[in-house]
Amino acid sequence: MPVRGDDIDTDRIMPARFLRAVSFDGLEQHLFEDDRAAQAGHPFNDARYRGAAILIVNGNFGCGSSREHAPQGLARYGIRAIVGESFSEIFQGNAAILGTPCLAADRESVGRLQALVERTPDVRIDIRIDSGAISAADLRFTAAMPPSLREAFLSGQWNPTAMLLERYDEVRAVADRLPYVQPENW
Repeated sequence: MPVRGDDIDTDRIMPARFLRAVSFDGLEQHLFEDDRAAQAGHPFNDARYRGAAILIVNGNFGCGSSREHAPQGLARYGIRAIVGESFSEIFQGNAAILGTPCLAADRESVGRLQALVERTPDVRIDIRIDSGAISAADLRFTAAMPPSLREAFLSGQWNPTAMLLERYDEVRAVADRLPYVQPENW
């Protein structure tokens, strides 16, 4: 799904009035809610993109406040990867923790991919995390992501909460040795 425009901030992705929820359940319903109300032709209103798994954006996507509700809403919608020109570092990190890689490419390549998807919404897009290779129809280009995030995705170590839970006994043993974690020291 192509979403055009530079500097799309987290308040546009997930308006602030939806941050009061106790859980992230249902956030996908409010993605770009204000933009969608103002623009009938917004991509999130366009039935041709229903079920899209890859979001294609422009520069500085996810800037603004560091609300994790924005990538949460996108992940819950079904977005599994984002290709764009550049991303806010905090947004990119929050997306990675949810298993959504953000890959950056040059403006021309991103624009060509957006145009291709606008013409052919059901085109298959292949993304290789290891090499950064992106292909769709006859379009081929390379995108990048920070090496630490690429390695985390390749090794399956992108979810720090799951990693802690897998080794809960070790985490508990360390916590038991730390005086400031002991209730009697509170």
